[in-house]
Amino acid sequence: MTSQPTTGPTRRRLLTGLAAGSALALGGLPRFAQAQSSAPIKLGFQLHRTGIGAAYGRWYERTTQAALKLLNDQGGINGRPVEVIFEDDGTDPKRGAEVVEKLANQAGVDAIFGPLFSHVVIGSAPRAGELKIPYLVCSEGYHVASGMLNRWTLQPGITDVRAQVSSMAPWVTQNLGKKVTMVFPDYAFGHDHRDFFTEAVKAQGGEVIAHIAIPPTETSFTRYLPQIPTETEVLYHVMVGPAVLTFVKELGEFYGSGARPQIFGFIDSLEAVDTAAPGLEFLEGTHFWEGHNRVKQADAPEFETAYRAAVGVDDFGASVSDAKDVSTYSHMFSCWETLFVLKKGMEAAGYQSPADRQKLVEAIEAMTGFDAGIDHPQGAKLFNGKTHQVFGSQFISKVEGGKLMRVHTTSIEDGQYADAVDYTAQSF
Repeated sequence: MTSQPTTGPTRRRLLTGLAAGSALALGGLPRFAQAQSSAPIKLGFQLHRTGIGAAYGRWYERTTQAALKLLNDQGGINGRPVEVIFEDDGTDPKRGAEVVEKLANQAGVDAIFGPLFSHVVIGSAPRAGELKIPYLVCSEGYHVASGMLNRWTLQPGITDVRAQVSSMAPWVTQNLGKKVTMVFPDYAFGHDHRDFFTEAVKAQGGEVIAHIAIPPTETSFTRYLPQIPTETEVLYHVMVGPAVLTFVKELGEFYGSGARPQIFGFIDSLEAVDTAAPGLEFLEGTHFWEGHNRVKQADAPEFETAYRAAVGVDDFGASVSDAKDVSTYSHMFSCWETLFVLKKGMEAAGYQSPADRQKLVEAIEAMTGFDAGIDHPQGAKLFNGKTHQVFGSQFISKVEGGKLMRVHTTSIEDGQYADAVDYTAQSF
């Protein structure tokens, strides 16, 4: 069981981050302790390599490869080296279930992790439950904590939409306005935004006056934008997929240089997109949610520097080898952190073979939180073993000089909510 996290930088955590950073810099050789088996632990990664999630998938794979190197440099898991087998699901629910089966039955992996898009998770998790294989998702959807999935499915590496929007609604309504129009993708992830932000705004004395749902595969948005009511004080947008740049550009063209509402976006609308790109000048002064600050902030700890170096990302969130290659920085940390949760869980369970898969799930359920550090570079977190959901801080940033600069950090407690399920009471 892990200890309760603390939010301040302790000397022990700082030294841990420094030590890990030094190991990365020196490229130290792995040191594997004597284990009952010398065979590698095999983990499957359900990857959105193609389809509408491809931009995320590319950075999820890159981040996971970097985390894997660090993990093996540290000695692997239970004295054994670790392999990750990547399999493309096309960001497709049906194919996702097939990938789960292929990784479990053909590749013989010990556990599966990595999927992001909620419709894929919802389509894949039942098969993981049938196969009785641990399935750790990096998705943000409320589908895990809602109880709609199964005991084999956990989300210990990233907070969910309900926690995110609940923690930020007070700041939005107090600083930007109380009459809100929401623009969101018309599938489970977007519906979570619609339901929980509407609820959170109402709790703050505000009102969502319009919901505009857009198919996630849409390529042009000009016919939707006139639906925004003129009395809107805050335009809340979250968009996904390859057309996100088109969306924000068309939003700017729609408002032009005239009066406009305050604009609050989820960074999903700009993941893998340079905020200073031509055509996005209208974003200056607007606000975004970030799960992990893309631009390295002035108070960034040493382990954040080590993490950026490991994944090959510069201080502005782009690839060190190509400044035009902007990362999906607000989401990809979840893969890194989930891999280290698997390490902690397997070590706590004394994991040796697939016969110990149930012990692995029970070991993760027993965890209560994670300290900020090189294993958890996004920050300290609480973990709810009953709901299989992690809770952490959120960041609100403002576009200043074309860069995302943090203006508010929520507390972990801001995003917590009453349990809807107790997976630990369910059978395997």
